[in-house]
Amino acid sequence: MSMKDTATQSKELFELYEEVAAAGNGFEEEPAVDPRTGKSLEEVYGASQWRLMWRKFIRNKAAVGGGVIILLFYLGALFADFVAPYTLTTRFTKYIYMPPQGIHLFDEGRFQPFVYDLEQEFDESLRRRYVLDPDQRIPIQFLARGEPYKLFGLIPSEIHLFQGAEGKPVCLLGTDRQGRDMFSRILLGSQISLTIGLIGVLLSLTIGAVLGIASGYYSGTVDNVIQRVIELIRAFPSVPLWMALSAAIPLSWTVLQTYFAISIILSLIGWTWLARQLRGKVLALRSVDFVLAAKLAGASDAWIIFRHLIPATLGHIVVISTLSMPAMILAETSLSYLGLGLRPPVTSWGVLIQESQNYQSLALYPWVFTPAAVIAICILAFNYLGDGLRDAVDPYTI
Repeated sequence: MSMKDTATQSKELFELYEEVAAAGNGFEEEPAVDPRTGKSLEEVYGASQWRLMWRKFIRNKAAVGGGVIILLFYLGALFADFVAPYTLTTRFTKYIYMPPQGIHLFDEGRFQPFVYDLEQEFDESLRRRYVLDPDQRIPIQFLARGEPYKLFGLIPSEIHLFQGAEGKPVCLLGTDRQGRDMFSRILLGSQISLTIGLIGVLLSLTIGAVLGIASGYYSGTVDNVIQRVIELIRAFPSVPLWMALSAAIPLSWTVLQTYFAISIILSLIGWTWLARQLRGKVLALRSVDFVLAAKLAGASDAWIIFRHLIPATLGHIVVISTLSMPAMILAETSLSYLGLGLRPPVTSWGVLIQESQNYQSLALYPWVFTPAAVIAICILAFNYLGDGLRDAVDPYTI
């Protein structure tokens, strides 16, 4: 074969290749698909870190359920004055220690929620008891006018979500020793218990994040001083230290002053765990490539901390704050139960438990201890949510 024939054949092959490339050869591979989601692997593995964390979190049903419960708790606390049928001062003196009333949805075939009225009588031991009266039905009225209140502490209103008709009591969780509705008191008490934990966590997050990141980033003398302070605080038992600091609050202080004092006390003690966790994380991050590149580029320490280290540890901060919320709520509850925290007329979950600590009343009227069950549900929901967030922070593990 001559050189001319070879050149002609090469030219024809090149032209054929261009035609095939332009038209497509029909043998292109289909993109690989994840069988669980039906999406292409390029879309799945090309997702951002936050998207991967969200995908792993929503697959954890327990964590999602805990998050929904926590959301309902905070919505209930936000609109507690509207949802609660009665205020903290409403008393039904003829219905002391009344048991919970069951709701019936249909009345003679039509939708009309109602509860049966209860008649009070005394047994041979002169103990009060209530007997169901099937002839007396109390219709439940929705969006009914009741005692005035201020929604969010600002908007005057008299509309409640539901109430009994003709001023008759509808107490879904019964009443206490003064005839006050337990359901309303638990809802209104959640405003204090849930927000005091939130404020305490925010303060402890601020202190713990700043000192923990500074301790891990600067090391040396700064690290030694911060770690010795942490060890000094953690050397004291938590409960006696809380009791000592809470006992120092003057009895003449207002409710608002006592509220913020307890929040500050809880945050001053609760920041040490977060600081220790972030110190270890920052010690591992300060020698990675992007931090060294920022230093070589002339970035200041503040720029590196706020633009690189804090975003890199943000997932751990969220997880630790979620797991710290139950501790804050239990701390406030414990202090109030011991009489060293919030005190009546302020109402919180701890105050409600402190008022129901009479063992005889608890044995005869167990519904007065309902706030303890509510606290248990709230703590479990926070723990499930925190465990799910902790697993989602590292989305590459199984």
